[in-house]
Amino acid sequence: MNDIANRPADSQDLKRQIRQLESIAALSGGIAHDYNNLLTVIMGNISLAVEHVASDSKLSDLLEQALAASRVAKTLTRRLITFSKGGQPTKKPTDIVSLIENTAAFSLSGSNIRCELGPSNGTWSAFTDPQQIGQAIHNLMINAAESMPSGGTVFIGFENLTVESPNSILAPGRYIDIAIKDQGVGIPAEHIEKIFDPYFSTKAKGAVKGTGLGLSISYSIISNHGGEITVCSRLGVGTTFHVLLPASESAADAVEPAGVKKTPPISKKPVSGKGRVLVMDDEAMIRELTGNMLGHLGYEADFAEEGRCAVRKYQAALEASVPYDAVILDLTIKGGMGGQETIKMLKEIDPAVKAIVSSGYSDNPVIADYEKYGFCEVVAKPYEMVEFSQKLFRVINKV
Repeated sequence: MNDIANRPADSQDLKRQIRQLESIAALSGGIAHDYNNLLTVIMGNISLAVEHVASDSKLSDLLEQALAASRVAKTLTRRLITFSKGGQPTKKPTDIVSLIENTAAFSLSGSNIRCELGPSNGTWSAFTDPQQIGQAIHNLMINAAESMPSGGTVFIGFENLTVESPNSILAPGRYIDIAIKDQGVGIPAEHIEKIFDPYFSTKAKGAVKGTGLGLSISYSIISNHGGEITVCSRLGVGTTFHVLLPASESAADAVEPAGVKKTPPISKKPVSGKGRVLVMDDEAMIRELTGNMLGHLGYEADFAEEGRCAVRKYQAALEASVPYDAVILDLTIKGGMGGQETIKMLKEIDPAVKAIVSSGYSDNPVIADYEKYGFCEVVAKPYEMVEFSQKLFRVINKV
């Protein structure tokens, strides 16, 4: 059988596929944000309930199981957000060889799959968002591993490539062609043009593993980097994905091995404290949850539904000599002023304001670089009691 390339038959097919992905991406982002708000209430209340039961009781075990399931749901919403927000990568010069080597090693750790890298000396640096490209490559590695249930080898090759004239996807310029080849079962011809469609899967019905989003997320990330992903496959022989990423003109930063965390381990116990905390969120359920959590931890809570109300309350508290010790600002407020605009106004009133930003959009640049925007800390939704309490305590007490 000849190789089958995943190139649409004409430009209309390509435009149709891109429109479909864009529309589903927009829908996924909105759903994921709303779902994160609901999940915040679920996880927050469960973690609060854990504080009221004996640690050795059956009820405690059941609550921990519910929390564990909620954390899996949290991972899924992050994938949806990555899919929907892939158009906003934070790009920088990247050592693409090291990034892929580390990602592949992490993705295949503990499996019966080997990874072999081809010659890479002289490979150009890429201009990418390392976190997003790492997620895209991780998805491709998992796809390769699942195609080889009895084990095998994934071969990864690198080639510098210059595109002289534009095509329907790539602009002229320098690119790195990354070839990821497996020894799996291959992809049937009738499926080859569908594999990047959201929720399309060749897994048997009832299979537990997978959501059908992995390749769609990879496609979205790579496309929104100005790159291209194509696939060729032969049944019984294997599949090769080609990922083309724009090259960088500058030297690359060092790459930290996948899975490495520099932050010290945190305690599993909530930290109590004292002080007045202003919470700004447009969701009544989250305001109620946060109020209950703050009350349990020893704080006095006050609330605002949007930014201008929060600014008025903060100003009034200062004038009454009963200032807030911290503010927690939701980044996105429906029909009102959100956290980014609110913190600017609060800084004008009180340059020393201690503010925590909270959002269900984990890929928002404010979340990634919160100090640049005037915040002291970030609490990404959904959050639990331990993380919430420890970050609030550190902000109020400057520890």
